[in-house]
Amino acid sequence: MKIVLIGHGMVGHKFLESLAETGLSNVEVTVLCEEPRAAYDRVHLSEFFSGKTAEDLSLVEGDFFERTGFSLRLGTRAASIDRRTHTVTTVSGDVFHYDKLVLATGSNPFVPQVPGRERDHCFVYRTIEDLEAMQASGAKSKTGVVVGGGLLGLECAKALRDMGLETHVVEFAPRLMAVQVDEGGGRVLKAKIEELGVQVHTGRNTQEITDGARARHRMKFADDSYLETDMIVFSAGIRPRDELARQCVLAIGPRGGVAIDSACRTSDHNVYAIGECASWNEQTFGLVAPGYDMARVAARHIAGETDAAFVGADMSTKLKLMGVDVASIGDAHGKTPHSRSCQYVDERRQVYKKIVISEDGKQLLGAVLIGDATEYGTLLQMALNGITLPEDPEFLIFPSSDGKAKPGLGVDALPDTAQICSCNNVTKGGICEAVGNGVCTIAEMKACTKAGATCGGCVPLVTQVMKAEMARRGMAVNNHICEHFAYSRQEIYHLVRVGSIKSFDDLLAKHGKGLGCDICKPVAASVFASCWNEFVLKKELASLQDSNDYYLGNIQKDGSYSVVPRMPGGEVTPDGLIAVGQVAKKYGLYTKVTGGARVDMFGARVEQLPLIWEELIAAGFESGHAYGKSLRTVKSCVGSTWCRYGVQDSVGLAVELENRYKGLRAPHKIKFGVSGCTRECAEAQGKDIGVIATEKGWNLYICGNGGMKPRHAELFASDLSKEDLVRMIDRVLMFYVRTADRLQRTSTWRENLEGGLDYLKDVLQKDSLGLCAELESQMQNVVNTYQCEWKTAVTDPETRKRFRSFVNSDKADENVLFVEERGQIRPARAEERGQAVAKVIPIRQAA
Repeated sequence: MKIVLIGHGMVGHKFLESLAETGLSNVEVTVLCEEPRAAYDRVHLSEFFSGKTAEDLSLVEGDFFERTGFSLRLGTRAASIDRRTHTVTTVSGDVFHYDKLVLATGSNPFVPQVPGRERDHCFVYRTIEDLEAMQASGAKSKTGVVVGGGLLGLECAKALRDMGLETHVVEFAPRLMAVQVDEGGGRVLKAKIEELGVQVHTGRNTQEITDGARARHRMKFADDSYLETDMIVFSAGIRPRDELARQCVLAIGPRGGVAIDSACRTSDHNVYAIGECASWNEQTFGLVAPGYDMARVAARHIAGETDAAFVGADMSTKLKLMGVDVASIGDAHGKTPHSRSCQYVDERRQVYKKIVISEDGKQLLGAVLIGDATEYGTLLQMALNGITLPEDPEFLIFPSSDGKAKPGLGVDALPDTAQICSCNNVTKGGICEAVGNGVCTIAEMKACTKAGATCGGCVPLVTQVMKAEMARRGMAVNNHICEHFAYSRQEIYHLVRVGSIKSFDDLLAKHGKGLGCDICKPVAASVFASCWNEFVLKKELASLQDSNDYYLGNIQKDGSYSVVPRMPGGEVTPDGLIAVGQVAKKYGLYTKVTGGARVDMFGARVEQLPLIWEELIAAGFESGHAYGKSLRTVKSCVGSTWCRYGVQDSVGLAVELENRYKGLRAPHKIKFGVSGCTRECAEAQGKDIGVIATEKGWNLYICGNGGMKPRHAELFASDLSKEDLVRMIDRVLMFYVRTADRLQRTSTWRENLEGGLDYLKDVLQKDSLGLCAELESQMQNVVNTYQCEWKTAVTDPETRKRFRSFVNSDKADENVLFVEERGQIRPARAEERGQAVAKVIPIRQAA
C-alpha cells in the first residue's frame, strides 16, 4: 500500500507515529513537507524566544525515519491532487502515486484585510522562520504590537516582551480571549496582563497602517485614534488550509476545512483529512489534542480497524499566558438552557472563577478560571465524566472560611476510561496499566505513555493517579534512600539541618537502623558537606565518602587517578600554565584540555597525589573538585574584554561565580556557563546554571545539561544586575540542594518537580514559601566556610597517611603500567602488558 501524507506538522507526525504503532506491513509512506525542517512543537513555539532552538523544539526522534522506513521530503510543496489517477504533483513537477492520501496541511494565520498589512516589519506568528524574522526585526525595534488577543495573540505578546520590546495587544472584540473567557474573566485577565507591562487595547478596529511619526508604523483605528509601533505581528486567528481539497473538488465544511466523517475520511474515501484543515460535524478544531485524536483514528482506520472513530473533542484548555493562569472548561459562557452559574471574584488578588451547573445542580457544564487554576483538574474530570457535584458545588471554587477542606475529587472516583492527558489520549486505565508494568516515576510515565509530555498541564493529576495505583497495588509509594533510613534524601537533609546533626552515628541513632550501607553513607556525607561544609576527610566523615572523595581524585580504569587544578572561568596565567606543565612532566602525567576549560592530568598513583598537589598549591592552584558532586567548572567566553561582539565582562563574572560556589557540595555535579553576548560561545544554555549577557544586564538560565540525555536550560530571569543574579543563583542552588533526590542532576530534578518552572519562579522569585532569605543565608555560610580540601589534606599528617596503595607497605602498585602514544602515556592494554619491559613505562617516582 502506498500512503502519501501532505504536511508534517505536529498532527502529521502524530499520524506517522500512530501508523508505525499499528504494525502495518508492506506499506510505502511518503511525507511531503513544505517547510525546511521536520515537525516541531508549535504549542511551545514562544520558548524559541527564551533560548530554545529549532532542534530543541523538534518532535522527531533521531532515528524515526530510518527505523520506520518512511520517506520525508523537506521543502516539497504539493501543488495539486488528481483523484482519478491517485496522484499528487508538487510545485517542482514531481508526481507521487497513492492508495491512501492523508491531508494534514494545517492552517494559515488570518490577516485582516487592512491597507498597509504587507509593509516591512509586519509579520505573522506561525513558523520558526516567522520567529527568526521577528527576532531580526526586534533587534532594530523599540515597540511591538500584536493584532489579536486570543490564545496565540497573548503567546505572541509574551514573545515580544521577552525580546525587550514595549508591547501592545490590539483586539477587535470587547475582551481578551473572547472565545474561551466570559466578560468577568476578560476584565480580570486584562488587568493581570497590563500589570505585567503589556498595554491592552480592546474594541479597536484597525483601518489602515501608514508611516509613523516617531516609529515605523502608525495604526489608525475606526474611532480616529492611532498607535505607533516599530513592528506588527498578526495573530488574529487561523483559517483551515483547504486549497488542495478545493482544487480536487472534495466537499468543504460550511466554515471552511475539508469535510470528514467519523473515520476522518473525506468525500473521497481514499483521502483522509486530519487536524486544523479538517471540518467534522461542521466544526474545525484549533487545538492540538483533537488533531492528535484524528491522527490516531486515521492511522488505525487505514490499518484496517474499521471501528476507529473520531467522536469530537473536549475544547477545554488550561494555559499559563505570560505567567497568568487561564483555564476554560466546557460551556464556559453558560449557553445551555436553564443552566446556572456561581462566580467568585477577588479584585485585590485579581482572581476570577466561575462554574456553570445544570438546572438541578448535579452536573458541571463549564467553568472559567483566571489568575488561579488550582481546581482545573478536579473540575475538568467532573465535567467530562458526568460525576455528581457535591451538595454545595459553589465551594469547589470559593475559598474555605471555616477551616474545612474544600470539596474535592479523589482519583478513585474516576472511571478507568477517564481521559487524563487529552494531548496524547491517555486514560486513567492506561496510567494504571503502566504502573502495573513497573512504571513508578513521572519521568518514566512520560516516556512510557506520553502522559504529560506535550503541554504538561495534566502532570499533577497524572501524579495523583500513578501514586494512588501504586498504593492500591501495595507498591511502596516512597523514595526512601535505602533499608536503613525510611526517608528520602530531601527528608534526610531536613533532619540534619533542623537537628544540627553532624555525624553519621548520630543520624543513624536518631533516625535510622542497622549499620548503614554504601548508599546512605555517601548521601549523609554529601548532606553534611552541604549543611556544615566541614573537611570531608575529617576522621568521623572520611569513612562515609565514596572512592573518589576518599582520595580527592577521580579513579581511572587502570587504578590511577586524575589531577585537576581549578582554573576559575578558564582563566590561567602563563606562569600557571608553566607550573602545570612542569608538574605533569615531572610525574609523567598525560595532559588534556577539557571541554570545561581546564587542564586535566591523568596517570597519578595514589601515593603521588599529595606530592603533586603540594607543588600545585605552591603555584597558587586549588582543588578543582573534579572528583566530587559539587561545582565543577564555570565555562566562559572572553566577553567584552576582548571580543568585539561582547556586551559584558563574561570572564570577570565567571571567575567571581566559580570562586563563590567552588565549595558547594550537591546531590550531583554542577556546571556553569557564562556568555558575553547572545552568540553564546560558552554554551551556557546547556549548563545547570547558564548566564548570558544582555545590554541591560544578565539573563539567567537553569537546569540544562549535556551528556547522555541533553536538556536545554530554561530562561529563569532576565536583565538582572550582578547582585540580583548572584542572589537568584544562591536561591536556585540551595533549593536544589535541599529538595533533590540522591544523584539527581538539576535537569532531572526540574523534570520531576510538580509545578515545574512556574513553581520555581513562585518559590524563588516571589518567595511564596518565605524561604528566600534562609536560602541566601545558607549559601553565604558555604561561601564563608570554604577551604581547599587538598590544602587541608597535604598539611595534615594523619590525612596524608591514607594516600598509599597498600596499608602495610609504602611500595608502589606495579600493576599501573603505561605505553607511549602520540608523545604521551596511556594505560597499557591487556595484550600489551606481556610485551618487552622497554615498551612499558612505569610512572616516574617522585623526586
